[in-house]
Amino acid sequence: MKPFLAYTLARLGFFVVAYAVVWLIASIWLDFSAVTNLWVMLIALVLSAFAAMILLGGLRDRLALSVQQRAGHMTRKIEESRSAEDVD
Repeated sequence: MKPFLAYTLARLGFFVVAYAVVWLIASIWLDFSAVTNLWVMLIALVLSAFAAMILLGGLRDRLALSVQQRAGHMTRKIEESRSAEDVD
C-alpha cells in the first residue's frame, strides 16, 4: 500500500503548493470572498492535476503495478478457494 500513500501525498502536496501560489497571485488583485476562494481552489486543482500528470509518471506506474499485483493475488486466492470447494 506504500505506492498508494506516496502517490496520494504527492498529489496532495502539488495541490497545496498550487493553491498557495494561486492564492498569493489572486490576493494581489482580488478581495477574498467564498466565490474567490472557490475559483482559487478550482484553478489550483486544474494546475496540480496537470503538473501531476507530467511529473508523477513514475509514481503512477508503480501504483498501477501495485494495484495489478494485488488484483492478481486476490484473483488467485478466489480461484484457489473455488477449486477447494469443488473438490468435495
